[in-house]
Amino acid sequence: MEGTNKNIISSFKVHEELNPDIWFIDNGSYKMIPEIRVSLLNIVDDYKNFVNVDMEIEDVTLTGSLSNFNWSRFSDVDLHIVMNFEDKEDSLLKKYLDSRRIIWNSLRDITVKDFEVEIYVQDAEEPHFASGVYSVMYDEWIVEPKQEEVILDSHKILSKSKQWMSIIDNIETMAETKEIDDSMNDIQRFKDKLKKYRGEGLKDKGEYSYENLAFKFLRRNGYLKKLNDIRNELIDKSLTVEEKVSHS
Repeated sequence: MEGTNKNIISSFKVHEELNPDIWFIDNGSYKMIPEIRVSLLNIVDDYKNFVNVDMEIEDVTLTGSLSNFNWSRFSDVDLHIVMNFEDKEDSLLKKYLDSRRIIWNSLRDITVKDFEVEIYVQDAEEPHFASGVYSVMYDEWIVEPKQEEVILDSHKILSKSKQWMSIIDNIETMAETKEIDDSMNDIQRFKDKLKKYRGEGLKDKGEYSYENLAFKFLRRNGYLKKLNDIRNELIDKSLTVEEKVSHS
C-alpha cells in the first residue's frame, strides 16, 4: 500500500511540456495533433449515433490533466460535449443524455494513445473550473494552460485522502448491519459532500488544490470504485428475493 501511495502522489508532478502524444508546438503555442483531433470528433459522432437524438452541440472540449502540464499515466481523455440546456424539456434531454453517456462509456473500450476516453455532456452555463480547456471543434484554446512551478506537500495529500478513505471504510462496515435505504442515503450524502469539497478547491486554487488532489487520489487508488461497488451490492441486495426451502 505504501508503494502504491507513493506512485499515486508522484503522478501529480508537473511536466515541462504538454503530452507529446496529443500536442505539438506551432508558432510557439501548443496545438492538438490533427490525427488526434479527428479521432476525438469521430468519437463524439459515435456517441451522437448511439443516443439517436438531435444534439445541437455548441462545442467539444478537451479538459483535465491531458490539456495541462500535470498529465500522467492515470490521465484520461476528458471529452466534454457542450450544449445549451435552457428550458424544462432541455432538462429532460440532459438527463437522458447523461444516462446514455453512462451506458456508452460502459460499452465502449476506446483509448487514445493508451488513455481511456470519458465523455461528459456539459451545460454551457455550468461552472467549469479548469486552467486548461481546448476546443476540439474549433481547434483553439479556450483556456491555455501556463507552465508553473508547483510544490506539493505529499503528507498533506495523504492525510486529507485518508480522512475520506476512512469514511468509505466505515460506510462499508456499517452497510452490513444498517438498513439498505439508510446505507444508500449515507453513500449519496458522502458523494454530495465530496463533490462540494472538490468543487470548492477547484474554484479557490484550481487543479493543484489539495481538495482536488485528494479526490484524484481516491479515484486512482480505487476507493471511489469501492464506494460504487458497495452501492451496487446494496442495489442487488434490495432487489433479491430469498428462496424459501419447501418442507412439503
